[in-house]
Amino acid sequence: MGIVNATPDSFSDGGRFLAPAAALDHARRLIAEGADILDLGAESTRPGADPVPAEVEIERLVPLVAAIRAESDVAISVDTMKPQVARATMAAGATIWNDVTALNHAPESQAVAAELGCDVVLMHMQGEPRTMQHEPRYDDVLGEVTAFLEARAEAAMGAGVSRDRIWLDPGIGFGKHMLEHNLPLLAGLDRIAALGFPVLLGASRKRFIGALSGDAPPDRRLGGSIAAALAGAEAGVAAVRVHDVAETVQALAVWAAIRGARPTAP
Repeated sequence: MGIVNATPDSFSDGGRFLAPAAALDHARRLIAEGADILDLGAESTRPGADPVPAEVEIERLVPLVAAIRAESDVAISVDTMKPQVARATMAAGATIWNDVTALNHAPESQAVAAELGCDVVLMHMQGEPRTMQHEPRYDDVLGEVTAFLEARAEAAMGAGVSRDRIWLDPGIGFGKHMLEHNLPLLAGLDRIAALGFPVLLGASRKRFIGALSGDAPPDRRLGGSIAAALAGAEAGVAAVRVHDVAETVQALAVWAAIRGARPTAP
């Protein structure tokens, strides 16, 4: 899953793709590099980010979705918590609703997801973007996140979302301390995958990578991002959400080849 941030304040690219032409060119490049899914966002969810009105999200996203769909059949995911944005972008050709609130943002979110019949990514986040990094606390981060995701999947199915449309995302960096919480989640991804839903891992360029590599800035976190992607692949995640598609595709191809060449037991 390649990332296209049509925002002025993304932590990773600082508004480079806010202009429609720049966002479309970036989407084309990610497709050429091997992205199976494009994840489009028009509201930053970085720590401390301010909310964006639904009308602004729709204005940024609908033309971009339509332009991509006009020239490619790539799967398009829209990163939004607002059901009205999901409705507008799915009508324009998107196929996946990626919701950082796990359909908790609005009372009608679950019903809209069921009505749309699209794939839905349910992510764990403690708090909300503006405050989520203000002293997040867990007694057992892996157990609590796993239980939350299972409960949200059950709630979505109860509202009419088909089981085969549900993805889970542990929310690396969303309401988690850099190392204390993110590392146990990455180490325990197989437990989340064991719930039986496809898992989306979004660890690319996250702050914990910088903390493990001398406070490296976002554009110097490629090696750590690839390491996290490979750990996710080993644990059985279904997709990795990344900024650097070509490098990650290459790393996963080599990992898969090595894995496939392992000798079988006599």
